[in-house]
Amino acid sequence: MKISSMRYLIHQGFKGIWKNRMMSFASFCIMLVSLLMVGLSVLLALNINRIIGGIEDKSEVVVQIKDGISDADREQLKNTIGALPNVNTIEFYSKENAWKSMMDGMTQEERDLFNYADDNPLPDTFRLTVHDIQKMTETTTQIDTFANVESTRSPTAFADVLISIRRVLGIVSGAIVIALIIVCLIIISNTTRASVFARRKEINIMKYVGAKNSFIRIPFFIEGMVVGILAAGAALALTKFAYEGVYSIFNDDFKLWSVLGVSNLYSFDQLFVQVAVSYAVAGAVIGALGTSFSTGKHLKV
Repeated sequence: MKISSMRYLIHQGFKGIWKNRMMSFASFCIMLVSLLMVGLSVLLALNINRIIGGIEDKSEVVVQIKDGISDADREQLKNTIGALPNVNTIEFYSKENAWKSMMDGMTQEERDLFNYADDNPLPDTFRLTVHDIQKMTETTTQIDTFANVESTRSPTAFADVLISIRRVLGIVSGAIVIALIIVCLIIISNTTRASVFARRKEINIMKYVGAKNSFIRIPFFIEGMVVGILAAGAALALTKFAYEGVYSIFNDDFKLWSVLGVSNLYSFDQLFVQVAVSYAVAGAVIGALGTSFSTGKHLKV
């Protein structure tokens, strides 16, 4: 196709947006709302998953060390545990630190009672975090078999609850996103079909005078793509406004949320490029293909 012809078709595509501005505006609004619903649902699912991950990272396994072992044996045990594939971090927590921490959490009267104790009854321990809490039980069972390990304590019941919550949320959020995508595609398809139907006479005339199908489709393709990109830009701006408003609520002096891991929410700047590209591609593809395919039935004359 000649460059002059392509320029003409592109010009016709932009001209069609203004000429049929009411239907173009309807398509714009439908795509805007559709992109917003799907985009915000995906962002919500991503952050819920990250919140659960933040809580998981705070789940510690406590390994009690046998009394009387040498520093060399303790260091060797630390290296052995740290070498396990599911162990993320490991720190030594001495009995002196444990005693001091316990004293700091007591009133003066309670401290006076414990000050009569001649020996520190608390054990030396290792505190470790794991990569995958689903393998926490397997990891602690393996650590129990190591020499110089007295016992292990891990929040396996809590880990099982988190795993179940993550699984249920994954299924529910996935189903919601898929349902929204299907509904949005149906609505967009019907809207673009109505837009093309309003210009069926124009398409028929072009067909009768000998215009090829591709020549007729390209202006509609350009028109749908431009409307889709404009809708994507508007959806990106509204998503940024809504997301940053919610993000600021969860990050302004909410210490409780920080403890629960909500401080790990993604900032919009972290997701800006991915969201912008996804919106632009989705808007352009859905708008262009939806409008172009809708011309098919009117090309059969």
